[in-house]
Amino acid sequence: MEENRENYSERAIRVLDWLDEHRIPYECYSHPEGRTIEEAKRWWRDDGSVHCKNLFFRNHKGNRHYLVCFDCEHDLPIHDLEHLLHQGKLSFASPERMMRWLGLEPGSVSPFGLINDPEQHVYLFLDEQLRKADTLSFHPNDCRGTVVIRREDFEKYLAIVGNGYEYIKLYDE
Repeated sequence: MEENRENYSERAIRVLDWLDEHRIPYECYSHPEGRTIEEAKRWWRDDGSVHCKNLFFRNHKGNRHYLVCFDCEHDLPIHDLEHLLHQGKLSFASPERMMRWLGLEPGSVSPFGLINDPEQHVYLFLDEQLRKADTLSFHPNDCRGTVVIRREDFEKYLAIVGNGYEYIKLYDE
């Protein structure tokens, strides 16, 4: 159900090409820009997927970077996250760090940015509630599109891209 690729940015096409090259099935659709969850909600299709919020952090020393993904219907205070991750003091990574490690700009953070991290520097934390989802939704590294992917296929993507990741309990359901 993929639309004509002329509607997508170079960053989004790179994600779609990567998924195609690795034979990972997905659906993708373009829409107007949605740099925040509230903006993007206006454009999402009612497809039954769990739309994910993706936050990029650095540790206090700036030598470790973490991508945290969870259901967009939840909020996660940073102090709670620090306690849960046991990684010390965290802060949001700067746009420069985001570009360096994920090749992305603010508003387009996605686990698909890991294809831009050949050193596998960024560690991914996924809320364990996502394990219950049949399908997940993420930006294709551009906030003008949404990729819908089966959770099993997303995990296949993670295994191929090679960055470390784990499911953890980020909030009570």
